Amino acid sequence: MAPPRNIREASIQNTPEYTEFIQKLTEYHERRGTHFEPEPRVGAKHVDLLHLFKTVVDRGGYDKVSEEKLAWRKLGQDFNLGTNNLPALAFSLKTAYYKNLAAYEISSIHGKEPPPKEILEDTTAKGGGLLTRTLENYRPSARATLGNDHSEASGDDGTPDRQRNASEETPGSGGRVTRGLRHAPPQRILFQPETSSRQTRNVSATSHAPSPQHHPNHHQQHQPRGASTSYNPNMEHQSLAVTNYEPRPQMPLTLRPVITPGNNAAEFAKRQKLMKDAALSASGRAQASGRGGIMLPGSGFDGPNIYVRCLCALRSGIPAEQDYALHHLVKISMERGDKYRFEGFPGLAEALIEKVLEVSSLFYKVDWQVLYMDDVATPGADIINGLDGTPDILRKIATLPKIDVDDNIQTAEFSDALLQINEAALTIRNMAMLEENAYYVSEMLPLRDFLSIALNLPNLDCVVELKHYALDIAEQLTKYLHFDETDPLYISLLAQLCDNDRGAILTALRAISRISMNLEENNLLKGVPIKVIQNIIDWTLLNDEDLVHACLDFLYQYTAVVDNVDFLISEVQVEPLVNQLVRLLMHNAEKKEKTHFSGYPTRIQMPPQIARLPRELLTQLLALQEPERSSQWLRSLFEEDPDEKITQIALWQAYQACFASHAAQTNVPLLAAADFIKNVSTTFQDKAAAQVQQGLIQKFIIKGIRYRITPIDMKGEEFSKCLWRSPGGESCGEFFMSPEAMYQHILKDHQGANQLEDGKFENTAGDYTCRWDRCHRFETEHATTLLQLARHIKVHLPPKPSSTKIPPNYFGPPPAKKLKPSYLIPPPSHSLEEIQTAMDERKEAAGIPLSAVLVLRNLARNLAKTEAEEIAMKLEGGISWVDKLFKPVERRLFEIMAHNRSLLPYVTDLLGTAGKDP
Repeated sequence: MAPPRNIREASIQNTPEYTEFIQKLTEYHERRGTHFEPEPRVGAKHVDLLHLFKTVVDRGGYDKVSEEKLAWRKLGQDFNLGTNNLPALAFSLKTAYYKNLAAYEISSIHGKEPPPKEILEDTTAKGGGLLTRTLENYRPSARATLGNDHSEASGDDGTPDRQRNASEETPGSGGRVTRGLRHAPPQRILFQPETSSRQTRNVSATSHAPSPQHHPNHHQQHQPRGASTSYNPNMEHQSLAVTNYEPRPQMPLTLRPVITPGNNAAEFAKRQKLMKDAALSASGRAQASGRGGIMLPGSGFDGPNIYVRCLCALRSGIPAEQDYALHHLVKISMERGDKYRFEGFPGLAEALIEKVLEVSSLFYKVDWQVLYMDDVATPGADIINGLDGTPDILRKIATLPKIDVDDNIQTAEFSDALLQINEAALTIRNMAMLEENAYYVSEMLPLRDFLSIALNLPNLDCVVELKHYALDIAEQLTKYLHFDETDPLYISLLAQLCDNDRGAILTALRAISRISMNLEENNLLKGVPIKVIQNIIDWTLLNDEDLVHACLDFLYQYTAVVDNVDFLISEVQVEPLVNQLVRLLMHNAEKKEKTHFSGYPTRIQMPPQIARLPRELLTQLLALQEPERSSQWLRSLFEEDPDEKITQIALWQAYQACFASHAAQTNVPLLAAADFIKNVSTTFQDKAAAQVQQGLIQKFIIKGIRYRITPIDMKGEEFSKCLWRSPGGESCGEFFMSPEAMYQHILKDHQGANQLEDGKFENTAGDYTCRWDRCHRFETEHATTLLQLARHIKVHLPPKPSSTKIPPNYFGPPPAKKLKPSYLIPPPSHSLEEIQTAMDERKEAAGIPLSAVLVLRNLARNLAKTEAEEIAMKLEGGISWVDKLFKPVERRLFEIMAHNRSLLPYVTDLLGTAGKDP
């Protein structure tokens, strides 16, 4: 029997009042130019618009109902729309009223002009406030702008809160009405194609869902099949269906771009204006002409972003605007320096450079002008060439008339102007820390001219900050620049090495050492004055690691050029420099002993039985509680060994033998056998595992542990065994930790000595021999007094234990130190003393020792190529510069090569280059 069809309920009464109401609505929507649907469908029912209109108006109107929480859901329940996915049905009911009745309510009930259709019927039903909605104050939601008009299908506009019951789900919840246990999903059956002909489905954006139709030839209603629905195909035609199945042809997907302010701002603005004009025309209102195109505050375009505003303010020349711009630029460059790039804001770098060039007008009578034209016949004294640079900038600075500036008292105008210049320089400095920005500004020649100007300002305290900013900028830029010896910036950087400011010297050295680092040209460092070279040599004697490292970097690049080495040995005493460089090879050196083993360790067989438990250790174990007592007992008498095994019964019997008597006295039971075996694995961190050994006789064993040869205490210290033998030849086997306890044990238990009240032993006469294992003392000539034997016994006593004592109430874990296996005897070893200096993560030389040995190697390589070396060798009895400099330190170099493994390849190369066979 076919299932019943969905029959439309007769929920709309076709009365004269209803017919007249629908006729009025039809005429109203025709005048308004909007689409009207007389019987909108919500779920499986058609809604009576007259009944809906009266109900909403009685409750205060559309705006009043929309402001009330869950009001549209209650209306949906009143109209018997069902409970399956009620939020979506409520929103559909609200949309039906919004599209068909909202504008009519405003006109007929409230007597007002409704909003244009572009902001009413053509938009989503989300929200309320229709009575006050206008083109000026209406802003569509982000979801509506993106085209997701039904994203708020819940029917409520407020934020969900905890007062909503469990049935208030979003439309995508699949119709769940409870948050309890889920029902079991229907059984899934593999897809089987239909045997009947397929019906082409053409769905448009404005078409409604077709109502179910009855097909008399079908015995079954076609249900939509999906991942959560079951489908039972006609099994009689299953084979034929599989045979005749053909997949649907794939329809091409047509994509079109969506115009947004992000991808096409001009077109988006144009379309928005057209929509606004059309809405005004439809409502019968003309555009207001009295504004004259003036934008009202708080509406329309929000203005440029902070970056553009700062650029415009900086170029305005207004001090207040420039203060605003520079304040924000400094903050942005500090907080977002890793993302803020000059190339993204054209003109910003040029504006900052023009600002910092104003510093000259504070100290000289000049106003620099940057010209980007190459047709100027005779450039003036205040002209900076923006295309080719200003090679005579230092000469121009020297000829400028100076302004008398008091470094102690400054005017407000002077202080404010200098503050702005410092902020502009700080902005450039912060942004130049990014490699992309440094490369970008390195091609701006006016910035190089500014650096030369800043480094040659008068020696005043007020310009120290600006000089340091200039040096920091130069440090980031010189890696992309190549200088000759006449370059103004190169000369200015060298001049800083004759200053007394450590920070300026350090930054200038780094900037000079980085010249041409990222270029193919070499940094020749020509034209360095003798005074600068001597200062650098003297600074290597200071106890300043940063400064010494910077000096060595400079010397490494300087000595890589043969002409520089020739100038160095001709004008400067090089012997003190070589001696200091050899001393720096041991900078922060540490001597360490390293043990080398010859051979492999020897393995000792496991003892046949468990060691005797020392009395001292037994006392400590009895004070513990289970299972800590059994764990500590296992640690003291057993150790890990992956190749050995012990039967579980032997281990359990040994445990009982140690603590059974104590358990009987205290009425505290021992661990059960199963718990004890489990505690073995816990004690040895799963290195010991309970196993079953197969064979003729099945055995239960513990794999991975063995008997200790000597017990250990709770700190991991080994006990000492008494090797005194009885007259029958049997060893004593008692264990003691302190030498005093073993001393008293030998005299009292083995010699029967009488101990006095003061703790001393009575010196009795008799015939005494030493029965310590393998001791032949008193073997032929016996001792006659106990005192003679007692003095000899002390040579067999163990050393005193470590000073660390266990607290009385110690119940902690075993010692943190890793105990070596006692069953392995290490092979013969020997210790070597090594010297370790600074190393990197690859254990290779680094730091000051590496820089020093590289400078020495450059000297050894290039000395033989200098003219001074040729002149010295032509003289009768002349001595080579290589021998003159390296012969006195040859022995020291061999010592470093032998003991410092990280410097070994470098010192070997140095000695080979110097002609000394290592």
